[in-house]
Amino acid sequence: MTQEIQGPEIEDEGNDDLYEHFKFVADKGQQPLRVDKYLMNKVENATRNRIQKAAKDGNIHVNDVAVKSSYKVKANDVVKVLFEHPPYELLLTPENIPIDIVYEDDDVLVVNKEPGMVVHPGHGNYSGTLINALVYHFDNLPNNSSNRPGLVHRIDKDTSGLLVVAKTEEAMTHLSKQFFNKTTEREYVALVWGAMEEEEGTIEGNIGRHPKNRLQNTVYLDDEDSEKSKPAVTHYKVLEQLGYVTLVSCRLETGRTHQIRVHMKHIGHTLFNDERYGGERILKGTTFSKYKQFVDNCFKVLPRQALHARTLGFKHPTTGKMMRFESKIPDDIEQCLEKWRSYSKNSVE
Repeated sequence: MTQEIQGPEIEDEGNDDLYEHFKFVADKGQQPLRVDKYLMNKVENATRNRIQKAAKDGNIHVNDVAVKSSYKVKANDVVKVLFEHPPYELLLTPENIPIDIVYEDDDVLVVNKEPGMVVHPGHGNYSGTLINALVYHFDNLPNNSSNRPGLVHRIDKDTSGLLVVAKTEEAMTHLSKQFFNKTTEREYVALVWGAMEEEEGTIEGNIGRHPKNRLQNTVYLDDEDSEKSKPAVTHYKVLEQLGYVTLVSCRLETGRTHQIRVHMKHIGHTLFNDERYGGERILKGTTFSKYKQFVDNCFKVLPRQALHARTLGFKHPTTGKMMRFESKIPDDIEQCLEKWRSYSKNSVE
């Protein structure tokens, strides 16, 4: 999917071409739904007024025909949003940003992403991203289906850890199929609020955009909402119980946006200091002022959600050999864990 985002004006006199910014194919089970409501469910950070203006300007096409905002999207419809300028996120500027390269050969690159780095340009982040760095350091990276060079998968801005990048068209195709067929290995470590009752388990629940907070995703359990969400499965295992928080290992069977963050909140264990999902507040513990100060100190040490992509495994696109990589828990999470270990030990004693 290519995305339309706000950015500087581009002079393009005399250009009658329209550029695709979004493209969606309605599911087979899609019930008739106004195109403006359909796009509200699909386009991140979209507003109703902005979508309706796009329709009024003739920029929303269904099956290659311009439609009004009242058009009812049906099964298998191809919905596109078109504008006279190319998506700003595709106008990539190479930037000399250091990359922590774990492994590299002629076909693939494995990167250990630091927290705070956005993976690809998007709304509000047009520079300083991993892709800006990649196009500086590497020539002729293949585009994925969303025209993002080298990118096979992504992790959130404030999540640290491992990503695989394709350096050839063949590698892009091969690796993309592995992610689609769920044959890759992805393990994350997360610090979550609360003591886990079960030592391990599986969370199943379709994930889609939250109906009221468009910056969040949520779990949909009702079959009637199937067109708003996609299946998601997370397997978790307790690594360490630390009183009011727990360190867990999460293995992804699917790869939905914010999957671990959404699934953990769904079962009552929001990620520690995950501001978007409410984890930046004290969700478990005492009312003592000393405890509040202790948690605040933990937040200062770890000013992001406590999530790290630790393990990545995939078959090499050329040799077929299974490759596995591991990234140690970064210092900010480790320092936070040490504080909780000390607190938990002293509380027991």
